[in-house]
Amino acid sequence: MSSSSNSDIRNFTLNFGPQHPAAHGVLRLILEMDGETIVRADPHIGLLHRATEKLAEQRIYNQSIPYMDRLDYVSMMCNEHAYVMTLEKMLKLEVPERAQYIRVMFDEITRILNHLMWLGTHALDVGAMTVFLYCFREREDLMDLYEAVSGARMHAAYYRPGGVYRDLPDEMPKHKPNRWRNEKDLARQNVGRDGSVLDFIENFTERFPGLVDEYETLLTDNRIWKQRTVDIGVIDPDLAKQLGFTGPMLRGSGIAWDLRKKEPYEVYDKLDFKIPIGVNGDSYDRYLVRIEEMRQSNIIIKQCVDWLRKNPGIVMSTNQKAAPPPRSEMKEGMESLIHHFKYFTEGYSIPKGEAYAAVEHPKGEFGTYIVSDGANKPYRLKIRAPGFAHLAAMDEMVKGHMLADVVTVIGTMDVVFGEIDR
Repeated sequence: MSSSSNSDIRNFTLNFGPQHPAAHGVLRLILEMDGETIVRADPHIGLLHRATEKLAEQRIYNQSIPYMDRLDYVSMMCNEHAYVMTLEKMLKLEVPERAQYIRVMFDEITRILNHLMWLGTHALDVGAMTVFLYCFREREDLMDLYEAVSGARMHAAYYRPGGVYRDLPDEMPKHKPNRWRNEKDLARQNVGRDGSVLDFIENFTERFPGLVDEYETLLTDNRIWKQRTVDIGVIDPDLAKQLGFTGPMLRGSGIAWDLRKKEPYEVYDKLDFKIPIGVNGDSYDRYLVRIEEMRQSNIIIKQCVDWLRKNPGIVMSTNQKAAPPPRSEMKEGMESLIHHFKYFTEGYSIPKGEAYAAVEHPKGEFGTYIVSDGANKPYRLKIRAPGFAHLAAMDEMVKGHMLADVVTVIGTMDVVFGEIDR
């Protein structure tokens, strides 16, 4: 700046991102700064664009299920759930009750997985490192559950139109001895793995509330955490509705909207749980809402485990048009083999029409809208991703805050770019 007395004091423009870790993916923000205060924030997205919606038009319906996993890649099964529910609506498919309970249980396991990732990374952004390590310790157990039922730790493709890919296994895989693990480590890592998958889930639900207490001990009354989150990114209830917020972002502002209660799907109306809401609509309230959501998810999982223990049954629709024959039949009967082959190569056609189905995804309302022209591929697929609407509010949330608060606001939004860029 020149030393002359009439020199201009101008705002300057700053690029924030696009890179990990602070931007949580490939977010690029153009920030107009007055010193260290933000005057305007302009999010630039599209750097991860994968054309999921367009690719689905070239694939038979079932081949798009694995694409759903790759949208919000920390809430894999919840994405699949919305998609298969839309297909079931169009096919008028009945889903066996046992499959519905398994889906709800895994939706809630996924919610905990998502919130653990959010909590660990959000705390890390703000400067707390230990929480991150704690959260990933629990994520490991839940990832093992994904692997036990689907064979994959992340991209499960476990939900199928008409039910789920297979029933819960009778045996939980164990850690094997190797040269880096001594017997003491092995015994600790295999806690709760002696029985079935349900036994392991039950063991986890008993341990988990105490582990959430550990996260809260580190953060909830922590002076620095509160200084960084209280009164940061405040959104009042009316504005939250106008901006299209859903999920914890909306509930953090005090609005008790949750699809699991307001528009119940699967068996949520048979389960007992509460919807936590915030008071001030700031980053700290959204933190408290998500912490309590993890506790409530744990309660739901417990109820599902109890029901699943008492009620064996089928986990896939018997409608032969929309579901493949059992593998045992496929290997022995010619008719079943042909049916199996046709199902996985040509797929099934859906009558002309359109449908929208949404789930209460960990981040908000996640829905898919499908238009069918009667073929075995969708004419059009539109994904309603919660993070997209939240990110659009970036300018509203950071205006007047400091540069360091941008990181807090991105953290409180819990953005994942797979679903935003689609």
